[in-house]
Amino acid sequence: MKATTLGYTPDENRYRRSHYRRCGASGLKLPALSLGLWYSFGDDFALDNQRSIICRAFDLGINHFDLADKYGRPDGSAEESFGRILRTELAAHRDELLISTKAGYPMWPGPYGGGASRKHLLAGLDQSLRRLGVDHVDVFYSHRPDPDTPIEETMLALSTAARQGKIRYPAISSYSPEGTRHAAQILHELGTPLLLHQPEYSMLNRGIERDLLDTVAELNIGCATFSPLAQGVLTGKYGDGVPDGSRAGQGRSLSLQKVGDETLARVRALRHVASRRGQSLAQLALSWALRDDRITSVIMGVSSVQQLDENFAAQKRAEFTDLELKEIDDCLSAPS
Repeated sequence: MKATTLGYTPDENRYRRSHYRRCGASGLKLPALSLGLWYSFGDDFALDNQRSIICRAFDLGINHFDLADKYGRPDGSAEESFGRILRTELAAHRDELLISTKAGYPMWPGPYGGGASRKHLLAGLDQSLRRLGVDHVDVFYSHRPDPDTPIEETMLALSTAARQGKIRYPAISSYSPEGTRHAAQILHELGTPLLLHQPEYSMLNRGIERDLLDTVAELNIGCATFSPLAQGVLTGKYGDGVPDGSRAGQGRSLSLQKVGDETLARVRALRHVASRRGQSLAQLALSWALRDDRITSVIMGVSSVQQLDENFAAQKRAEFTDLELKEIDDCLSAPS
């Protein structure tokens, strides 16, 4: 990151550093590693640190920043922080950025404060645009399926937002394979095709391998996965117990049950595989998540520039031998 008296000047070689993958049948390419602003952004964290992470990510060619109205403490504060950084550091480069956000979780009181109704999604989008200080976002997700709202209404809301120019592409997150097919069909008929699905995926959560990855490939839509480090478990930080300030220690989005003895035994075994590959455990987990060409981008969260630089190196090692993949599968299926 280069500092000038006028603020931040991006590295001119930034697009030589990241690998980019085409997003389904669209004209859009995403960096193999994207930056998610779920956990370490918002009012709980120093704005200068957030600014340093964002600017360093852009210097590395990471131009996809993933948000949601629910991100940050309090709700919405991650969008507000990113909006400030966008205005002060990156405003001149807005057209180089892919900014995504989501709506669907409870954000305000009353029956319209959450869910996937037209009322909630369009109001939530307007609120996000105000917090971000932009007139549109590039990708807007239905953050989760809503059993109380017909999927036709949800997809019509996404299509409406696209036609209004408030979003460039509709997307969905955490939908089932069947829900994904239905959503894609509706949006195709509305003339605003589905761009992207965002599911959770990591070495410790491989559910999308059963059907969803085949579904996105068949539909020719992108797949941007989140929580590749299983909310920090695959960094090895829980090897000696639950650290103070960690997600599990604070009860924030990660329960103590998910860092039990069997899980930690798997993590210890994986650490040996990482060491033989000359990687940290986190790098191994990210490289592994990138190994499948059905995955367009892996969304990582970081809390420091140092962590960002370390994790970024994982994109260079996304190839595995059959023996390495078998060894990883053995580690995951038979903890000792």
